[in-house]
Amino acid sequence: MLNRIPEETIESIRKANDIVDLIGEYVQLKKQGKNFVGLCPFHSEKTPSFTVTQEKQIFHCFGCGKGGNIVTFLMEMESYSFYEALELLSNRSGIHLPDTGIKKESSLSQENQSILSAYKWLTKLYNHLLRYTKDGKEGYQYFKDRGISDESIEAFQLGFSPRVKDFTAEFLEKKGFHQQLLIKAGLLSLQDDQVTDRFMGKIIFPIRNHLGKTIAFGGRNISNQDGPKYLNSSESDLFQKGKLFYNFDLAKRHIRREGEAVLFEGYMDVISAYQAGVKNVIATLGTSLTQYQAKLLKRYVDTVILCYDADNAGMEATYKASILLREAGCTVKVAKLQENQDPDSFIQAHGAEAFKNEVIQASDTFINFYMRYLKKEYNMSLEGDRIHYIEEVLKQIAMISSSVEREYYLKELSNEYDLSLNSLKDDIQKNRQKGIQRDKREKNRYTTNSKQNFYQSKKLLPAFQNAERQLLAYMLQDLSITNKVQKELGASFNIEAHKIIVTHLYAFYEEGNPADVSLFIERLTDQNLKQFVSEIAMLPVNKNIDDQEIDDYLRTIRTQTNDVPSIKTLKQQQKQAEQHNNPIKAAQIAMEIIKIQKQLKNTN
Repeated sequence: MLNRIPEETIESIRKANDIVDLIGEYVQLKKQGKNFVGLCPFHSEKTPSFTVTQEKQIFHCFGCGKGGNIVTFLMEMESYSFYEALELLSNRSGIHLPDTGIKKESSLSQENQSILSAYKWLTKLYNHLLRYTKDGKEGYQYFKDRGISDESIEAFQLGFSPRVKDFTAEFLEKKGFHQQLLIKAGLLSLQDDQVTDRFMGKIIFPIRNHLGKTIAFGGRNISNQDGPKYLNSSESDLFQKGKLFYNFDLAKRHIRREGEAVLFEGYMDVISAYQAGVKNVIATLGTSLTQYQAKLLKRYVDTVILCYDADNAGMEATYKASILLREAGCTVKVAKLQENQDPDSFIQAHGAEAFKNEVIQASDTFINFYMRYLKKEYNMSLEGDRIHYIEEVLKQIAMISSSVEREYYLKELSNEYDLSLNSLKDDIQKNRQKGIQRDKREKNRYTTNSKQNFYQSKKLLPAFQNAERQLLAYMLQDLSITNKVQKELGASFNIEAHKIIVTHLYAFYEEGNPADVSLFIERLTDQNLKQFVSEIAMLPVNKNIDDQEIDDYLRTIRTQTNDVPSIKTLKQQQKQAEQHNNPIKAAQIAMEIIKIQKQLKNTN
């Protein structure tokens, strides 16, 4: 595939897309010196080890070792083929990708491609039926009665499946889809040897993935017909409820801009809020928030506002979601809804501005919410219950990093329950000490591997190996240094991977290419080598490096190259002397080996 698309086209598409912008759609990146850092999307971590450099247009994770350029990232993140990654970048940049006349490879199976195509057709069909036909009138009226505008119907591609058993089956059959596949995908139901539309007579909420492709439907009964009120597509390779959010594709850019995500429980809450001008809104898909979803949100944003129904079930769900989000590292706020209110009905009753000002912007801190939530479990007229309640609240306050915020809540407790502020502070200190010890254990658990890998590359490696890595880092960004190394050292590096890299690099420059790490990575075919190059390219380099420093690196490498074979030969001779019962000669050789090793140490 790489050879079929003109190299200049690939290069134009790559350069037209900034790696920080693209990765910023998957990871919350924060500026740190010249680079950007964030939580790695390829492995679980609590301490950021994922680094992106805008200058070199590459990324590298010092935890799991993944690395490469913008194309590599998409191939890793989306399991894309090279062509699919290039196609997405082409669409983003507006640069035309020429039709090569060859089969376009896909990372998806033929079956999943067909299922996606079927969902695409049905999304358009159900939306058209809702908007423009008599068959969809009752669905359209339902949305109108709920205050949903035509613009919102279009934005969310809302639809209606008519009350005709074989309507969907016949439509998709004419489009060439196999019935068995549609049953497996959950678009059709098979009951008593009769095939019917799974969503017949329901309003349709298309569920899209983060790329905006419909991968499932949520259906809702709007009459007294048999069956559940809500119905989702069955789970599949494409659709896993615990790993997705409703409306994430539209909301993610607003989430990044606002620095907050507003999380709901229902589709209609999201649509009403979005229509009210609160755009950073998403929802779970009929299930409780999962640990996976909490970690996914943390990659994108630090603060999550929970806006669940203000009844007992909603309070319970809010508490459980809060714990998961806090464990993932998010700051949690809780929207201020009065008892037994829900977001959608509040918007219908009080309007968009009131929702933004009185519910979202007036959100409670987690501690305020927790105090309300916990009080329901205790009889506060009993002294024992009051003491236990205060102890539990203190455990949560101890987890707050801000000393000002901690003192604020302690004063509230002190005033409300007539307690000494000093005694409360003593308890907080004890709880914080326990928490610090626990956090250290957790931090070690999550960061040991990344620290070990990082320090191995920085400190624990032999001097000659560090010299080779540092020299390669300079060669990757400077043609003149590469020419000097090629003339004086050639490929005589000591580490096999380094030999392979310099061989590729010499060829890369001989083809007339500029010193461009991202482009060099593009030309490599071995994934491990790409990751290794990205790691080396992240090494800090001195912009004003002089010949003396380069010469020092070369001398260190040459010394190792010359002396290691000598030591190996001497050790063989020592072994032979021992085998021939000649301890004096063996001792003399051992002294010679020690002498060379000392010289090596001094040189390094």
